[in-house]
Amino acid sequence: MKTPKSTYRLQIRSEFDLREAAALVPYLHDLGVDWVYLSPILTAEKGSGHGYDVTDPTTVDPARGGREALSELSAAARAAGMGVLVDIVPNHMGIETPADNPWWWELLRGGRDSRMVEAFDVDWDAGGGRIRIPVLGDGPDEESALEIVDGALRYYDHRFPLAEGSFAPGDTAAEVHARQHYELVNWRRADSELNYRRFFGVNTLAGLRVEVPWVFEESHSEVRSWFDDALVDGLRIDHPDGLADPVGYLTDLRRLTGGAYVLVEKILEPGEELPEGWACEGTTGYDALAEIDRLFTDPAGEHELTSLVPVEPFHEMIHGTKRGITDGILRSEVLRLARLVPGDAGLDPAEAADALAELLTCFPVYRSYLPDGAGYLADAVRDASVRRPDLAAAVKTLHPLLDPFLEGGPDAELTELARRFQQTSGMVMAKGVEDTAFYRYNRLVSLNEVGADPSIFALDPLEMHRRLLGRSTGNPLSMTTLSTHDTKRSEDTRARITVLSELPGEWASALAALNEAAPIGDASFAPLLWQSLIGAWPLSRERAHAYAEKAAREADASTHWTAPDEEFEAAMHAAVDAAFDDARVSELLTSFVELIQHPGWSNSLAMKLLQLTMPGVPDVYQGTEFWDTSLVDPDNRREVDYGARKQALTDLDFGAQPAVGEDGRAKLLVVSRALRLRRDRPELFAGYEAVHASGPAADHLFAFDRGGALTLVTRLPAGLDQAGGWNGTTVELPEGRYTSALTGETFDGGTVPVADLFSALPVALLTKEDAA
Repeated sequence: MKTPKSTYRLQIRSEFDLREAAALVPYLHDLGVDWVYLSPILTAEKGSGHGYDVTDPTTVDPARGGREALSELSAAARAAGMGVLVDIVPNHMGIETPADNPWWWELLRGGRDSRMVEAFDVDWDAGGGRIRIPVLGDGPDEESALEIVDGALRYYDHRFPLAEGSFAPGDTAAEVHARQHYELVNWRRADSELNYRRFFGVNTLAGLRVEVPWVFEESHSEVRSWFDDALVDGLRIDHPDGLADPVGYLTDLRRLTGGAYVLVEKILEPGEELPEGWACEGTTGYDALAEIDRLFTDPAGEHELTSLVPVEPFHEMIHGTKRGITDGILRSEVLRLARLVPGDAGLDPAEAADALAELLTCFPVYRSYLPDGAGYLADAVRDASVRRPDLAAAVKTLHPLLDPFLEGGPDAELTELARRFQQTSGMVMAKGVEDTAFYRYNRLVSLNEVGADPSIFALDPLEMHRRLLGRSTGNPLSMTTLSTHDTKRSEDTRARITVLSELPGEWASALAALNEAAPIGDASFAPLLWQSLIGAWPLSRERAHAYAEKAAREADASTHWTAPDEEFEAAMHAAVDAAFDDARVSELLTSFVELIQHPGWSNSLAMKLLQLTMPGVPDVYQGTEFWDTSLVDPDNRREVDYGARKQALTDLDFGAQPAVGEDGRAKLLVVSRALRLRRDRPELFAGYEAVHASGPAADHLFAFDRGGALTLVTRLPAGLDQAGGWNGTTVELPEGRYTSALTGETFDGGTVPVADLFSALPVALLTKEDAA
């Protein structure tokens, strides 16, 4: 199996297509990148900036360059000795424009008689034999807007097929609509009445049944050809938790690709590991991101930061937010589960739905993969019974129905109820935690990141060493990352916000002053808004307003996506404007940014060098070789100025020595030298051993030896400055002579003052000169 030493994620879209990516390959090679990592490139909805709404899985998207451009990119990568990794989306398809999705169009036209009935996950009986399509508006007679135009049923810009023989001259559009295999319904009915599986709560993404052999083969025909024609070397699998059988899918994929390198976008809760037997090399690295962030968070700031925000304990909060999801946007999925409970179970539908919703709410991880993970279901049964004694009997009845192995033993088979419950629990977790609670639990928002548990505030160095040693021996090919298209805030935004954990008193004063000068009206949301703006400052007014609106509606407390609170949002936007227009608010923001900017830069460099040199396969998200203070998507998919980066890399290679400052060249130095070393000297990264410091500031150093490459980074830099710097702190380097990959300085093994190692930068990457 060909495996990467590092990857660089590119967001491929019409504005930056595969040909432009191919032209970028020489720069990426000079940067030190080993594999190019592409966002989804199969044909997607027109204008899609992300590509996860695939409409035709059998073609490379012409808007992204098409198959020919993929071949050009692959050839460029091969010529540079690089590999290609591509993100694919097996769980769902984009159906916003039915005419652009031939699979969905055929299903709507033919209904239960269509071959595509096996491809999509539809509960036909629940819709009276029709698929409910939630597109109608709130008017009293929306059906009056239906028309028959060019042989199709139209509702404003929406166009739907007509079943064969369903239209005759003189028929009204409403009469024709009644004869179709689909029913256009009010959009508000989706949450409780939808009868096709969606991706989370997105009506325009319909679940695909890749567990059906022909569906797998045909939906992966283009992907198969990439490996047959040696265009692609590996795959990133989006959202495997939505699949009916992730284990079977990955096994099929290994066969289809000939055993290629595969990563899964899988969020692991603390202490959780990938199930044994999965045919993949690891995850996309959210777990590594969470650990790195917490190494640079000062545990001493936890109590004061917590006291500033009026929120309940995190795990109590997420019980409420998850239950809100099961009773709200995913009510249709809960009711579908309830319909699958056998009649002889003795549960009435309402009781079954209530108990299932509570079990989903109490489920402690994203999903089980029975028989793997049966203990998580048992935990949910226990917790649901404690929280809702009135449902204890119903929950007890449901337990063996949701886990057939409990009573049937290892030879039992999954029922549809048991399988679908597993597919649903991840939806509830994602929407209730990531997309709601992460916008409400706002003591330190750098911890509110995909794959993380915000209730875990910090990791001490000893625990981090233990985890990195475990990665070295157990998950050496799993990805590590700091920023992705999914992160709520980019790595440098988080690195700056993390400094607040070292300066909780200063932050308390700043927050109080901001709340007085620009009140928002939501004491829980205000810290999120101000911390995010401080982390991303300076940013445009447009970006700030767009972020504030999305974050407030995701929090779903003072305002909502489906029912915006105009009064609250007006106050919120006024506060954002005040950051630009009110001298007092602007001064509060800029002065606080000045206070934390330099320690934030130190954190950025340290986090990046740690991520790039620790065990695992490091990924660099597009553009983050410079400072990148992005916020949540689509902010993190903005255009990257590669011209500036190319010039800066050239300057570095001609001997420029950057200071830590505004232009980001210090980060480019760290990224390029670390990536080059991993690619060109892999023998220096074959092991893991902790390196320890001695002296009064020893806790501010984190260091390890990968087998000839030594990484040394500063942690908690604000506290270090307050304590007077390194102040005689030393580190014991293993015997030998070392050269700094960042500055060219040389050091002998033995006792070395840390201040000497960090004379130019707050990080060091040393290579042992006589290493094999």
